[in-house]
Amino acid sequence: MKPKIPISAAIIGAGNRGKDVYGNYALKNPEEIKIVAVAEPDPIRLKIISQDHNIPLAYQFKTWEDFFKKPKLAETVIICTQDQMHTQPALKAIEQGYDVLLEKPMAVTPTDCVLLVESVKKNKSQLRIAHVLRYNNFFQTIYSFIKSGKLGDIITIDHRENVSYYHYAHSFVRGNWSQEKTSSPMILAKSCHDLDILYWLVAIQGGHPQKISSFGSLRHFHKGNAPPGAPERCTDGCPVMDSCKYYAPRIYISIIPLLHVVQKGGSGVPKLMVNLAVNYPSLFKRLKNIIPLFKKVEEYEGWPVNTITENFSFQGRWDALCSGPYGKCVYQTSNDVVDHQVTIIEFNNQTTATFTMHGFSYTEGRTIRIDGTKATLLGQALDYGNTIKIYDHLTGKEEFILRTKMDFEPESGHGGGDRLLIKSFIESIREKSPVEPLTSAQESLESHMMAFAAEESRKKNLVINLDEFKSRF
Repeated sequence: MKPKIPISAAIIGAGNRGKDVYGNYALKNPEEIKIVAVAEPDPIRLKIISQDHNIPLAYQFKTWEDFFKKPKLAETVIICTQDQMHTQPALKAIEQGYDVLLEKPMAVTPTDCVLLVESVKKNKSQLRIAHVLRYNNFFQTIYSFIKSGKLGDIITIDHRENVSYYHYAHSFVRGNWSQEKTSSPMILAKSCHDLDILYWLVAIQGGHPQKISSFGSLRHFHKGNAPPGAPERCTDGCPVMDSCKYYAPRIYISIIPLLHVVQKGGSGVPKLMVNLAVNYPSLFKRLKNIIPLFKKVEEYEGWPVNTITENFSFQGRWDALCSGPYGKCVYQTSNDVVDHQVTIIEFNNQTTATFTMHGFSYTEGRTIRIDGTKATLLGQALDYGNTIKIYDHLTGKEEFILRTKMDFEPESGHGGGDRLLIKSFIESIREKSPVEPLTSAQESLESHMMAFAAEESRKKNLVINLDEFKSRF
């Protein structure tokens, strides 16, 4: 059999998704995809990804505008810029004949979403949105089970996105998605994945969203809840460092690395490690050479540590917390996106669904309950593994149809969805597949409109008719 030639790709935006997910996949699968060009404004990230992939200087760009001034350099472009910077590079790539993999959300306004869909139709390029949950084994299993008819008619769905307390604080209080004006509303930035899943599952039985209402607010993360005497930055001697779960050194130096290294926590070890690292650095350095766990934890370079600094040593992390946004007190930042939100959806086939997003979970993950006329499905997709259990109404039989441990490889994030999305995208380009991608721009437009409508409902206290809402654009 003739060996397959890897597709050529350019990455625009070499942050966590660009460099660590798609870039790392290319490094581990050189027979499938080769990164040949990159556009990234951060000089350190630009240098690292260029070295990793042996990208010539002539194919290294500081801006996406500079990249598109050149003739076509690759078969595909992978766009991983910040939310508000998706539309223009995507439009330019489509116009120049690139097939495009675009991070979600596809755009931050309904008008721009429609503009992207129209551009794809006009130029006949592929625009695939990174709705990775559709590709993972957990939701594929649920999809197949509904399609089999064994649940009967879907009556109602209760779906929850349980964002862990440290993830919410990292991304939506201290991080890039903390303000709507510089990113997008929380339900779009974080939860368009989940609205897409609800749309996708109910569409199996011909349902389309008809009415939507939503409620939520920023209740906890504001100055009114700051502990007495708390400084603006955790590293400036916080009086409640031992009792605050958001204390930045604990999160970025011990808690998160420990969870990823041993896949379970423990209150004593993280507290000891932070205490030693902060107050007795010389002793900590000696102990890490004696205690394997200490060494593994300090050497951890995955998310979210890889988003705060490129220097993964203890000193590098500490310096980043002393000067960057991730060391700020969570109660004294300029964040304004909601920390909890509930959305109610009625579909045209009379199926109803509720979706809850909140940022206070003990662990990361999604849970779902689907009640049909024949059976009930309970699913958990959590940090430490996935389970799906079916309860048959007639026989009373309980059956696990999925039970797996979570894969912690970076490119296998989202329960393996990241890896399967990339593989599917590569194959479609290789085979010049005429089949519409699972997460095409047209398909993804539906969940984005649901998110925009839900946010309008939340802000204006209205029940939104989705057909009327979409007709505006």
